[in-house]
Amino acid sequence: MEIIEKYFPDLTEEQKQKFSRLKELYTFWNEQINVISRKDMDALYEHHVLYSLAIAKVIQFTPGSKIMDVGTGGGFPGIPLAILFPKCSFYCIDSIGKKIKVVKEVASALELGNVNAEHIRAQEVKEKFDFIVSRAVTAFPKFVDMVKKNSKAKDQNSLPNGIIYLKGGDFEDEISEYGSRISLYECSDYFKEEFFETKKVVHLDI
Repeated sequence: MEIIEKYFPDLTEEQKQKFSRLKELYTFWNEQINVISRKDMDALYEHHVLYSLAIAKVIQFTPGSKIMDVGTGGGFPGIPLAILFPKCSFYCIDSIGKKIKVVKEVASALELGNVNAEHIRAQEVKEKFDFIVSRAVTAFPKFVDMVKKNSKAKDQNSLPNGIIYLKGGDFEDEISEYGSRISLYECSDYFKEEFFETKKVVHLDI
């Protein structure tokens, strides 16, 4: 939990309390339904929570923004972002039902009224959002084709509406076709831990 306060020193007491409960909640639910590798549970705050919050170093969502988290798994990046941005709404979806059960249970335990979780494929979602976020669930061009229909036309944030993607490693070949519509942000510019050396936040203006 200290690592979250280190990079986000302005959290309210309520936010600190909710972040601090994530370890116990995910430890419990991960024993019932394996959504995070056993090895990664020890690094939950760095590899999952803080990595999710890299998005918040790139953009501060305007109150009222609607964000869809595709392939959310156990709720990343949706749950940490929902704690940080309580005045925004988060729609967390995954094609695996047991993972969505974990998201619902964690959101309920933390009383996150701004989180809606559903067992559904992105291709089936008709609703429009300011941003579609995800942690590298597939090749980027395939992801763009899958969710571009869900991007709202009217912008209300500092970045144009579109996709915000968390990605590690070499990425150039996957984004070359998008030209100036793509912006890359190095996580290592925000977080000093070794884990973030190759991690990026990718924004695509749709």
